[in-house]
Amino acid sequence: MQNILDPAILFFVFGVLAGAVRSNLEIPPAISRFLSLYLLMALGLKGGFALSHSGLTAHVGLSLGAAVTLAIAVPLIGYTILRRFVSGFDAAAVAATYGSVSAVTFVTAVQYLENQQVAYGGHMAAAMALMESPAIIMAIVFANSLRQQASASMALPAGGAAVLAGPAASVAAGAGKPGVSVGKILHESFTDGAQLLLLGAMVVGIVTGDAGKAAMQPFSGDLFKGMLAFFLLDMGLMAARNLMQIRGKSPVLVAYAVLGPLLHAMLALTLAVLLHLPTGDAALLMVLAASASYIAVPAVLRYAMPEATPSLYFGLSLGVTFPLNILFGIPLYVGVARAVLG
Repeated sequence: MQNILDPAILFFVFGVLAGAVRSNLEIPPAISRFLSLYLLMALGLKGGFALSHSGLTAHVGLSLGAAVTLAIAVPLIGYTILRRFVSGFDAAAVAATYGSVSAVTFVTAVQYLENQQVAYGGHMAAAMALMESPAIIMAIVFANSLRQQASASMALPAGGAAVLAGPAASVAAGAGKPGVSVGKILHESFTDGAQLLLLGAMVVGIVTGDAGKAAMQPFSGDLFKGMLAFFLLDMGLMAARNLMQIRGKSPVLVAYAVLGPLLHAMLALTLAVLLHLPTGDAALLMVLAASASYIAVPAVLRYAMPEATPSLYFGLSLGVTFPLNILFGIPLYVGVARAVLG
């Protein structure tokens, strides 16, 4: 209840309600883009200022290692499970969406930890950056493999292959598309403007330290809460509109959108306990593992995997998982981390 009564969360709820009644309230795309870049820049600065104090310690390396491990394990597990219920391309797309991360969910969690006076490491912003790309790369590898399998099946003699049907037919439909270069996707992931801004701001924070923190306080401190509330209003509007996209979808997929993040968070907690991570870092690792991308991954998949259904992976992540994490998931993950790790 305390989380829901937070002004930023209430603006998100208001946005959902406004979208549900089909209000013409909207945030212009250019302003929405600016708010997203502002939040990443402010987050990077905060992380950099914190790292200027703590330095690159062994536990920082453990946290980043755990983040990369999750970024590989989550999409692999998701793809293995979902292939039993949907086509290979849709399974790869959904797995990539849930294997990557949501920057806004992470920023909201950071604000929640600060409100609860729970300490966390500034390096967790770098963990978020590291977790965005592996799932995309794995999805492209899965898709290229599916295309190669379909091409091999179509190349068999007429009497040597069974008639393609169901999921196999959908794979064959995309068999004519050449494999997408993993190198190109990797380059685009690491040169993405938002990623570079986050990492660049962290470097600026590390280099400038306390002097920079004092100088940027009005920007990265005082304005942060209001900007987050404005952006969550926009996200509430988008979430409400994307709820319509999941109508008629398989109950298994909706269940995955609800239960998958919980299981991913528990996997993150297990790693945190084994590595003896601090409570705040463990909570943020759980949030990252439980979040799902609705910007970076969908943008790449529309180009790299046109055989997948955009309304499926976009609708599930933004229409189901994002609202649940913002309203209930963040306080749940933080509460569990505090209970387990003290």
